Amino acid sequence: MGALSCKQLFIFDLDGTVYLGARPFDFAVRYVNRLRETGRRVLFFTNNASHGTSFYYTKLATLGFAPRSGEIMTSGDVTIEFLRRHREGASVYLLGTSDLRRDFRARGIRLVTDDDVERGVRADIVVSSFDTELTYARLTNAALQIRAGAEFLSTHPDAVCPTENGFIPDSGAIASALTTATGVTPRYFGKPYAETAAMILEVTGYDRGDVCVFGDRVYTDIALGKKNGITSCLVLTGETTRAMLADVPPSSMPDLIYPSLSEAEADTFE
Repeated sequence: MGALSCKQLFIFDLDGTVYLGARPFDFAVRYVNRLRETGRRVLFFTNNASHGTSFYYTKLATLGFAPRSGEIMTSGDVTIEFLRRHREGASVYLLGTSDLRRDFRARGIRLVTDDDVERGVRADIVVSSFDTELTYARLTNAALQIRAGAEFLSTHPDAVCPTENGFIPDSGAIASALTTATGVTPRYFGKPYAETAAMILEVTGYDRGDVCVFGDRVYTDIALGKKNGITSCLVLTGETTRAMLADVPPSSMPDLIYPSLSEAEADTFE
C-alpha cells in the first residue's frame, strides 16, 4: 500500500508546486484530476495573499485545474478570520495590494487609508503582506504606525516568491524591512502556523490523520505538516533543492520527498 493511499484531503501549495508563474505543471493537472476522480478532496492553499481567492479561481481554471467551489484558501483568509474573531472593531493599516484591501473591506475589516494617516489617524493594527504595489511612502506609513504602538501582524512569512523569471521578494522580506526599521517582529499567519491548520480542518471536517500537504518550501509548507500533525510531502519543483536539505534538522525534514507531483502518483493510487 502506498504511503498516501489512505489520505482523503490533499492540500497543495501553488507557486512552485502545481505551477511556476504562468506555466502549469502538466503532471500536477493530471494528479489533481485523478484525486477528484477517486473521491479525494483537493484544497489549494497559498500563502500568496497578493490576490484574493477569485483571482486564484480564474488562474487555476485558465491553467487547466478546473477548481471547484471551496477548493481555494489563502493566508489572507486566515488573517481576516483572526481579525474578525479576535480583534473585532480594530482599525487596520494594510500593507497589501488593492485586491487584498478589497477582500479585507468586503469581510468587514475597518481599514485606515493613506489619507487618514496624513490627517494624523492612528491604526490599532498594521498588517503587512506580499504587496506588489508597495511604495516607499506606504512602507514609511506602516513603520511609523508600528512605532506609534500599532500591533504588527503579517499574512505570511515567505521570504521569496518563485516565478518563471526567478525568485522575487515576498511578504517575509517586506515584514523584515519593517522589523529592521521598528525593532518589532510581527505575528505571522498562513503556513506553517496553527491558525491555518485549525481553519483548514474546521472548514473541511477531516481529521489530521486523513490529511497530507504538498509544497516546495520546508519552512512553510512542510512545517505546516510537521508542526500540526499532518503528513508533509516536499516536491523539488520550486524553492527547495536536495542540496538545501543537508541543512535541515531531522525534526523539520519532510515525511516524504518527491522530485515532482508526478512521482507522488505511485504512492497514492496503488
